[in-house]
Amino acid sequence: MVRLSSSSGTLCDMNVVVCVKQIPDPADPGALDPETRTLKRDVKLILDESDSYGVEMGLQLVDAAGEGEVTLVSMAPNNEVGGLRTALAMGAAGAVLVSDEALAGSDALSTAKVLAAAIRRCEPDLVLTATESSDGYTGTVPVQVAELLGLPSVTFGKEIEVSGGAATVRRQTEAGYDEVECPLPAVVSVTAGVVEPRYPSFKGIMAAKNKPVEEIDLAGLGIDPATVGWAGARQEITEITEAPAREAGEIIHDEGDAHERILAFLDDLKVL
Repeated sequence: MVRLSSSSGTLCDMNVVVCVKQIPDPADPGALDPETRTLKRDVKLILDESDSYGVEMGLQLVDAAGEGEVTLVSMAPNNEVGGLRTALAMGAAGAVLVSDEALAGSDALSTAKVLAAAIRRCEPDLVLTATESSDGYTGTVPVQVAELLGLPSVTFGKEIEVSGGAATVRRQTEAGYDEVECPLPAVVSVTAGVVEPRYPSFKGIMAAKNKPVEEIDLAGLGIDPATVGWAGARQEITEITEAPAREAGEIIHDEGDAHERILAFLDDLKVL
C-alpha cells in the first residue's frame, strides 16, 4: 500500500528507481555450469516475480504524486531485456541495463556496487527493491546498495507514505509491523504480496517496445573489472549436491493414545 501527501496540498514530482532482476524461468531453470557451479544464464531471462511488487509500488507512488516516473535498473548478461520489457509494459518509463562479460560470477557485494553506480546516475527520490531475489536469496543487496549510496535503508516494507521530503514505512515483522520514518532519498525493500502487481495491457506491451533502455558497461560506470565478477568475488562455490528425497511421514492410527504419541513426537523436535 502507498500513500503520498504534500503539506501544501499540491502535487509533487516523484522519481522512483526500482531495482529488478532478470532470472531464468523457475519453471525451466536450465542447468548448472559444471566449471563455475553456477546457474547458466545464456537463456531467455524473465522478470523476477519478487521485483514486480516493487515496480507496482513505485507506479502507485508516481500515480499518487501526479508527476514523476519509474525507472528500472538491472544487471544482466548478454544485454538481456526480456524481463525489463515486462516491467516497462506495466508502466515504467525507462530502464538502465548494465551488461558486461566481466560481471560473470559477481557476488552480492559486487552486484550492489554495480547497481549503486547505475542508480546514482538517475538521482532518484526513492529506490525500491525486493527483499531478496528468487535465484540468489542472499537478502543483503538492498542494504549494501543503501550503504554504498550513503542513503537511509528500510527493509521489509509493507506500506509506504511519502510526505514533506520524508517516507514513513511500515516494516513487516513477526508480531505485526514497525513504523519507521526516514528522510528522502532512501532505499526501501518491499515484501511480496503487499500490493497486487498489474497485468501489462496490450497497449502497454506495444508501448514497452519503444521505451528507452540505456545499455551501459563497467567502463561507462567507472568500475574496475578487477573488483567485480570472478576477479573480485569474495566467495566460492566448492560443491553442489542434490537435495535429499523427501521421506514419507509417519502415519499414526488412533487407538486412543494418538494424542500422546503426537505430543511425544513434538517433544522430540523440541517444539514444546
